[in-house]
Amino acid sequence: MDLTGKNVVYLGGFGGIGQKACAQLLERRIKALAIFDLTLSEQLLAAWQAQYPNTDIFYQKVDITQKSEIEAAYKAAAERLGHFDVVVNGIGLMNDNFVELTIQINLLGLIQSSFIALEHMDKSKSGRGGVVINISSVAGIQPTPLMSVYSAAKHGVTAFTRGLGSAQFYEQTGVAFITVCPGFTDTPLLFDMMNKMTFKPRTTIDKHTHKVQSPAICASNLVKVIEQGKNGSVWLLELGEMKELDMPVMWRPTLQS
Repeated sequence: MDLTGKNVVYLGGFGGIGQKACAQLLERRIKALAIFDLTLSEQLLAAWQAQYPNTDIFYQKVDITQKSEIEAAYKAAAERLGHFDVVVNGIGLMNDNFVELTIQINLLGLIQSSFIALEHMDKSKSGRGGVVINISSVAGIQPTPLMSVYSAAKHGVTAFTRGLGSAQFYEQTGVAFITVCPGFTDTPLLFDMMNKMTFKPRTTIDKHTHKVQSPAICASNLVKVIEQGKNGSVWLLELGEMKELDMPVMWRPTLQS
């Protein structure tokens, strides 16, 4: 997809990866950027608006755990922009002490956002089609005992997005669904990891234990996935590299003879 002149909705646009991705999207000369997030960063929004006066950049408050707020944000953005070309679901929480909230934010909220976006984008419902990027994680393709609840939620994101990325569904809606799985990235999600884990290991684990990538490098590859990714694809963004994954087929239904 050529991002020039496109309307983008980014959920979590003031977050660690999100703000870097939004900055790179703005460099692509997009037409509009709607940022859905819980808290407004007035300084960052003002800086972007000043730097990119030809792009309509605005904020919509969203608590991703509340369906009514998600619906209201999309409605307001649709009234302002007319249509969306790209939606990125990037709001996340990594703290296994909060089981219900981890599932609500990482999985249920993302599902609601995807379906609501689809109502506006579906070609069979007078939409224009487009791309929905759902941010999963390496924990969404490989289980981790350190963050079992988070991993369960992110596996759900991967499965959900791959399900909506079926060729038959895309033919009907014109909306591509793509899964992005970042590796360890130097964002607040990695802060104080020892107190966020499902079970506390005997040895200290933090962001200095493993190699991490910068948010800017991860965001750069995320934007490339928006431009290059195909419907139903799953991408690993790890240590500055991007790789489309070949997801194995573990089961097929047996047809009756």
